[in-house]
Amino acid sequence: MTEKIALVKTGFKNISLILIILIFNNFLALLNAQKLSENKIVTAPVRKSDTIKVKKEQLEAVVETKADNIRNDIPKKMTYLNKKAEVKYQDMKIEADYISIDWDKSLIFARGELDSLGKVKVPVVTTQGGKKYETDQFSYNLKTKQAIAFNARTEESEGVIVAEKTKKYNDSVFFMKRGKYTTDEYFIKKKDTIADYYLLAPNIKLIKGKNKSQVITGPIQLYIEQVPTPLIMPFAILPFSDKRSAGILIPSFGEREDVGFFLNSLGYYQPIGEHFDLKILTDIYTKGSWNLRPEMNYKKNYRYTGSFSADIGTTIRGIKGLSDYSKTGTYRIAWRHQQDSKANPFLTFAASVDVVSNKFYNNTVNNNYAFNQNNLNAQQNSSISVVKRFLTLPITITGTSSYSQNFSTGLADLKLPVLNVAINQFYLFKPKTGIREGLLENITVNTGVNFNNYVQTNEGELFTKAMFDKLQTGLKNNIALGTNTTVAKYFTFSLSANIDNALTTKTVTRFYNPVSNKVEDVFNKKIAGYSSFSTSASLQTVLYGMLNFKKGSAVQAIRHMMTPQIGFNYSPDFSSPGFGYYKNYYSDRGELTPYSIFDRGIIGSPNSSLVEALSFAINNNLEMKVKSKKDSTGVRKIKIFESLNFNTNYNFAAPKYKWSIFSFNGQTTLFDKLNLNTSLTLEPYQIIFAPGSDTGIRTENFGNFSIQGFNAQFSYPLSSETFSGKEKKDLSKKYTKKGEIRNENYYFDDDDYARFTQPWTLNINAQYSYTRSLTRFGNKMASVGLDGSLKLTPFWSLSGNLYYDVISKQIANTRLGFSRDQRSFTINFNWIPYGQYKVYDFFIGIKANILRDALKYKDRSFTQPNAPF
Repeated sequence: MTEKIALVKTGFKNISLILIILIFNNFLALLNAQKLSENKIVTAPVRKSDTIKVKKEQLEAVVETKADNIRNDIPKKMTYLNKKAEVKYQDMKIEADYISIDWDKSLIFARGELDSLGKVKVPVVTTQGGKKYETDQFSYNLKTKQAIAFNARTEESEGVIVAEKTKKYNDSVFFMKRGKYTTDEYFIKKKDTIADYYLLAPNIKLIKGKNKSQVITGPIQLYIEQVPTPLIMPFAILPFSDKRSAGILIPSFGEREDVGFFLNSLGYYQPIGEHFDLKILTDIYTKGSWNLRPEMNYKKNYRYTGSFSADIGTTIRGIKGLSDYSKTGTYRIAWRHQQDSKANPFLTFAASVDVVSNKFYNNTVNNNYAFNQNNLNAQQNSSISVVKRFLTLPITITGTSSYSQNFSTGLADLKLPVLNVAINQFYLFKPKTGIREGLLENITVNTGVNFNNYVQTNEGELFTKAMFDKLQTGLKNNIALGTNTTVAKYFTFSLSANIDNALTTKTVTRFYNPVSNKVEDVFNKKIAGYSSFSTSASLQTVLYGMLNFKKGSAVQAIRHMMTPQIGFNYSPDFSSPGFGYYKNYYSDRGELTPYSIFDRGIIGSPNSSLVEALSFAINNNLEMKVKSKKDSTGVRKIKIFESLNFNTNYNFAAPKYKWSIFSFNGQTTLFDKLNLNTSLTLEPYQIIFAPGSDTGIRTENFGNFSIQGFNAQFSYPLSSETFSGKEKKDLSKKYTKKGEIRNENYYFDDDDYARFTQPWTLNINAQYSYTRSLTRFGNKMASVGLDGSLKLTPFWSLSGNLYYDVISKQIANTRLGFSRDQRSFTINFNWIPYGQYKVYDFFIGIKANILRDALKYKDRSFTQPNAPF
């Protein structure tokens, strides 16, 4: 019996030992399955130098796993992870609801959490190299590092790409099938399951780099609110970088009555190096009109910025073969250059050059000129300037060239070059103490030399022999002396004198031509000059008057400040034969008529008559103090007239018409809003008209004042702040419910309608002018204009203007526009319903910075804050 018991005990010991060995082997197998990279497979020993060959490790790092439920299938060399599964390998981390690992094939498969219908409700999340990817299913090969994902969501820069199938070729290259790219912030942050817009491409290649990544696609189409748009491109390159990058410029589209349907501002943007970029735009119209607009911008930080641009095109109106058909070529060439103020304080250079064809603004098919009202331009000016200053010398040298075009006459004024040397103002008798007293110590001197070349020509004669034959050259020196002092405490006495010395290369001979029945001028190539001078003295003071009212009245006081001035001007008569500056010709009536040989010249003409004139001027300022509960002092000032001025003069030496025109002008702001500018000129002598004549004759009958000119301009700006105060309405006092719409907080009323402020502006402008001169009936001009804006909602905005010509009773310039903020893009619409340029323009633009280069919403150039300079 004892032997049997011993045998049984021995059997139990053997069984326990076997179980311990099995458990230990199973533990080793599990460890080996999870750490295959640490297992070293040893070959059979071979008698070669008594060494052992070891195979290389299958994986480059340890595979770490974690899950709520882990199961290993040793025969199949598989590991299954369920619920909160996680795998880490090198810099990659996979998180999913289910993960399986095939150790034999080195393959990882991950799947997201499924709902009751078998759809993925929580995606697989893969993180590698700081980038996050979300997919429904994910397969990854540990050896080749290649992967295949379904419904992968990849975040790049400001946007996200969602593709039906994605294949990772290596860490830098990804291939995608039916990929959608969007920058919709709500979709990226998963506040919405549908993007408000996306770009759809059947094939996408994503290339990752150290500093930037880019997406290259085949045909790509823009979808808005899941609706396909006509915007289809054969390919696209989307750069994910903070640097400037090339891209297609999205056009606006619409219709213009005279030239048809159009695509406006279609083009391409290309950066060139660090300091240049190029933009090429085109406008295309269905009736054959076209326009090409290249533009190159340049910039060097702390040195200069500038641009070159051109606007070349052909405008076709009407139908070929009919009388209304026209074909007009237009061009504009522009250059802008601005030197940074920090570059060189002693030498500055600036340029603003515009050379345009005379018919450009009336015929260009670039609608921006119509919307900005540039088509009303009657003149175009260009200039180039260089200014040189010195650290130790009191001299400033300025060199300029200018070109001015008049589109109504077709003539152009060209000054090339103009050189001005100015000596800084100095005191002639500067006192040693630095305190100036009296007339002598206050004498200031301003002087300089001006060298000028000028010609007036037409567009066809520019830089031809005909133009250079007309060219005039002049040299002029001006010396201005001035001084002042206080007399009897309350009066300021001033003295001044001007001396002019001038030379020119051309003079004029004037005569009456009986054949053409016109007075004609012939320019003579002859060097001539003149010297002239004038002097003046004036005395002025300031007078104050105050009218106080009773304490209980609404008006507390009226204050009047008046600045009267009386002066005397003297200038000799330089038309005397002894000077030789003036000559005579016989008019068509046989009358001897004087003229200056310097007429139509660039140095001007000396005074042709003796001037001994007494001048009168009065400047007025009128203010009123009224009671005000809003002001802390209890009163506030109201400006009745900020300025109300009058001036005229009486020339003792004039043989007739000793009094000059009486001139009045005033400016004020009423009710803190209404701006008023007005002027009035009165003729002091009687004007009579012969029967049947519309041109009058000025008599010497003084005192019969008649209006020769009147002008009044009104401007009244209104806004929502005018009536509600400058501070915004406090909606929290009226509404208690709060909510969020598109990342913005709103208050809601009891009916759950969002409440918000609706800011608006409205500017009312009116102008009236009347000019008469010696005509029987004067010319009148009157117009009323409105321009304003209204924000209907935080995302809808309206703007526009309307001008009405009161005289012709016609609507003049009118524009209406609206814009819609659609989360990640905007919609803009502009419409001109009246006038020559009846046009509407529609544009959709993406806000994201990353697409302002690839699909230009706004012209991103050197003005962008993240430009690499």
